[in-house]
Amino acid sequence: MPSLGSGLSAAATAALFVPAALGCNLGVSAAERDSLNFAGIGQYGSSADQVTSITQFSDVQPTDWAYQALSNLIERYGCVAGYPNGTYRGSRAMTRFEAAALLNACLDRITEVTDELKRLMKEFEKELAVLKGRVDGLEAKVAELEATQFSTTTKLSGLATFVVGANAFSGSAINAGANTVNRNGGHHSAPVVLPNATTFNYDVQLTFDTSFTGRDRLRTNLRAGNFGSSVFGGEPHALGLSELEIAFEEDAGPNIVAIDKLFYQFPLGQFTFTLGGRIGQEDMLALWPSVYPADTILNVMTVNGAPAAYSKNLGAGAGAWWQQGGFSISANYVASNGQSGNPSVPEGDGGGGIGNKFSGATGSVQLAYQQEQWGLAAIWSYVQPDTQFVPGTTPFTHGAIDHNLSAKTNALGLSAYWQPLQSGWWPSVSVGWGINSTSYSVPQPAGSLSTSQSWMVGLQWTDVFQKGNDFGFAVAQPVFATALTGGVTPNDGNYVWEWWYKFQVTDKITVTPALVYLSRPLGQQTPAGESFSQFGGLVKTSFRF
Repeated sequence: MPSLGSGLSAAATAALFVPAALGCNLGVSAAERDSLNFAGIGQYGSSADQVTSITQFSDVQPTDWAYQALSNLIERYGCVAGYPNGTYRGSRAMTRFEAAALLNACLDRITEVTDELKRLMKEFEKELAVLKGRVDGLEAKVAELEATQFSTTTKLSGLATFVVGANAFSGSAINAGANTVNRNGGHHSAPVVLPNATTFNYDVQLTFDTSFTGRDRLRTNLRAGNFGSSVFGGEPHALGLSELEIAFEEDAGPNIVAIDKLFYQFPLGQFTFTLGGRIGQEDMLALWPSVYPADTILNVMTVNGAPAAYSKNLGAGAGAWWQQGGFSISANYVASNGQSGNPSVPEGDGGGGIGNKFSGATGSVQLAYQQEQWGLAAIWSYVQPDTQFVPGTTPFTHGAIDHNLSAKTNALGLSAYWQPLQSGWWPSVSVGWGINSTSYSVPQPAGSLSTSQSWMVGLQWTDVFQKGNDFGFAVAQPVFATALTGGVTPNDGNYVWEWWYKFQVTDKITVTPALVYLSRPLGQQTPAGESFSQFGGLVKTSFRF
């Protein structure tokens, strides 16, 4: 309800109410007070004399300084009365009796409004009681949540994944009796035992995001799994290209909870800085230039067609990015052995550190541009041996350049994606290509890696057959040799395919059957004149909470 003084100018309010409030009679002498006609004053403000328009006052003109204030009081509140002769006498001093009469007229209007509110409250008494009950219930729930939450600054999210699957192997290089396949020399010259049993593995992640200012983030990721001995766990127990993106097992063994990531991220001006004792290269890039896949299967399909440049190296590191409009520039450094304090011995013997040849480090700079439907990026990475993940079919595969600590690689990657605004016949498209140049600080034997390449194409359709369900497939050639030292002709190459369909069972549960095919997973190490391929299937069930 508006206050009594709404619509009054400061001067009008003072003219009408200040005398009554102060208890004085401006401009009225004692003799005049004694001769007041109380009967006339009694008529002032009676209901019969209430006016409905300011034009009813013969002595009020539009040029008067309080004209608008009087007009508002009359038209909006109807609590202004004049004298019986149709005058307002605006220039005359007001007595306490007249002020009381005017105030009484306005209070009558207030009483009418109050009575109307009471009637409405009575009419909607049941609805108001229901609303009050709901508000009380919400307040109780909020109080309970505040009392039981483990932190006011930390958000917990979880992901648990089950994988049931198996692989079949074929080709002339297989020793069927020993269930092994030979390799053609190199660091891994020993036969590979083929893990073709059906397995049931799991991966669970708990992620804590803590903010201290509302704009920063401290991320702690706890993880456990038992993929180490599975064909889907990658090297050293299986073929590297078979590794699933979701596969995890702590170095100490299966079923052990470990810190997978721990880093702090904060903005400063137009820059975002990130540093941590265990951080991934991908955590320090302003744009990950791919929209494939909605549900990850093989790890090699998640590195934008340039596995050497986008190695997802994990360790101690720091980085920064700048963004404005659709443009971004990112730079970072990650040392997979950065926790060690001995720079003079190899990583396997407890060596490493930051900024030396045993660091297992990558340094990356990415330029990117992004719009609503598309994005593209160019990245350069300096890659040391012993980086954590460089999938391919050359000796580059395991620990980068076969643990040759005299090697260094400059990796360039170009990636792009496009996605439709709505689901339909057109899929999203993600493509990438990488080229890598490897050099050595000491002379190498003929046949050492000199140049390698990689590429990938991924397609994905959304809302297939049912809203929330997605289908996708990708084909790629992970890192394969295109030039070797000493004029040796490379005999490398391998095609990797994957197909998957994601069922959205509930908002938090998905089931994804998938097929994978690797045409030549040993690449350059496949024995001359021999063949070897791998075909696998799995069902992945994910629970998000």
